[in-house]
Amino acid sequence: MAQKPSIPKGTRDFSPTEVAKRNYIFSIIKDVFEVYGFQPIETPSFENSETLMGKYGDEGDRLIFKILNSGDYFKDIRKRVLDNLDFANIFYQIFDSIQNIEERNSDFNYEEYINDIIDTYEDIDALDKKILRDYFIINKIAFIDFYDTLEVLDNEEELEDKFYFKEKFIEDLVKPTIDKLLNATKSTSLISEKALRYDLTVPFARYVVQHQNEIEFPFKRYQMQPVWRADRPQKGRFREFYQCDADVVGSKGLWQEVEFVQLYDAVFSKLKLVGTTIKLNNRKILAGIAEIIGAKDKLIDFTVALDKLDKIGAEGVTKEMLEKGISVEAIEKVQPLFNFTGSNQEKLNQLQAMLTESEEGLQGVKDLRFVVSNIEKLGLESANLDLDVTLARGLNYYTGAIYEVSAPEGVNMGSIGGGGRYDDLTGIFGLKDVSGVGISFGLDRIYLVLEELNLFDVVALPKPKVLFVNFGEKEATYCMKALTELRKNNIKSELYPDSAKMKKQLNYANRREIPFVVIVGSTEIENNNFTLKNMQTGDQQVCSLKELLEITL
Repeated sequence: MAQKPSIPKGTRDFSPTEVAKRNYIFSIIKDVFEVYGFQPIETPSFENSETLMGKYGDEGDRLIFKILNSGDYFKDIRKRVLDNLDFANIFYQIFDSIQNIEERNSDFNYEEYINDIIDTYEDIDALDKKILRDYFIINKIAFIDFYDTLEVLDNEEELEDKFYFKEKFIEDLVKPTIDKLLNATKSTSLISEKALRYDLTVPFARYVVQHQNEIEFPFKRYQMQPVWRADRPQKGRFREFYQCDADVVGSKGLWQEVEFVQLYDAVFSKLKLVGTTIKLNNRKILAGIAEIIGAKDKLIDFTVALDKLDKIGAEGVTKEMLEKGISVEAIEKVQPLFNFTGSNQEKLNQLQAMLTESEEGLQGVKDLRFVVSNIEKLGLESANLDLDVTLARGLNYYTGAIYEVSAPEGVNMGSIGGGGRYDDLTGIFGLKDVSGVGISFGLDRIYLVLEELNLFDVVALPKPKVLFVNFGEKEATYCMKALTELRKNNIKSELYPDSAKMKKQLNYANRREIPFVVIVGSTEIENNNFTLKNMQTGDQQVCSLKELLEITL
């Protein structure tokens, strides 16, 4: 029976029309990035696990797709486990248990016995149990031979040799495999040393450090590549999707934060996506709030919970904060943030009054006021700027400005863009004091929004302008010479690949909406000309190659 074709959940195939629409979005974002002075780079689809792990918080780390190490996995894994796990107690128990069996006759089942012992260890996960089980079963002959040798040492004089032999066996064969191995039963590094990238920012930080001697700082880069997350698929949330990022590293200037608001506005205006909301906040303000409510040591838990306000509501946020150990008194002090209203300047004034006892919080207000005030002076074409004090974004590396873009009102979609400032992301790779700030466009969600609002009418599927009809080898050869000239002049054209009935070839041209068809028979070849048919009007005319180029150009 033939296998039913399928693709993994959270991934998609794209038709030619869908690819054309996606490329339309890509081209607009790319053009605006370059107008703003950004240069393109690309990084590998996967990175070393240590590059990614620990950079996104606990929730982010759980969504990283890990890649199994290559090669003969199950052959190599046994060696790695025995080189990295402390199974000393299990080894000793199995040795002593087998030795203490008074009679091992034909009824003795070694495999079952090993399984029973290993299954008593509830704190070892299933994979490691399998590895351990495989090890003892594969080495069955060596263990049985060892204990058979012990059985012949049955007089008292030989008993010392018996214990010596056991100790020597453990010392020579067992300890070398377990002495190095401590607390690694849950270490994925044994089976996976690489992972698919979760976003483009951390790989970019790695890139900056690795290529620091080749880069001119401040360095402005853009990057448009797929990322992967082991998330639960739903509308607007995929396991494989594209991000389009722009970042600046090597500058702490706030003007770039102003420009990123303008850049968002420019892209969405060109896409005719009017009415997007660019939400803005600052991590320093969140740190200041955590400080004045006495939850400074719970900053990450506080921000992660607060960021979910629009998804789970005030009650859900309160419940999560309580579960994370944030006190009732602290949560009561935060309550006003759940219903923060007023203009951006009014919100800034309220925050300044609230954060008088937090130096960091006041600095965050000052930074935000710079961005908000300058955007008010410069104006936006189609987007709205909204100071959202509950905006936290769950990524641990943000230290200053935070951005998030929502679709126009009435469109049920998560954020279609986001970003922020990270003062020392490169520090984790050894390059200290290099501040950066960046934003990202979620191409796949933007696509869904444009589709829902019928904003793709300007996107045409790439198609030939001219189709040459194929009546046979002689005619096709004559057509190919003309076809080559058309293509040299960038006229999209093609020859129907098969010698088929005229009606079939014309139907093909109609279905693909090809405006011109060239018909060549023996008469055209003898006279060195072409019959050109306009598929929209039905008119036909005989023309030379030069005239054919002029008409179809």
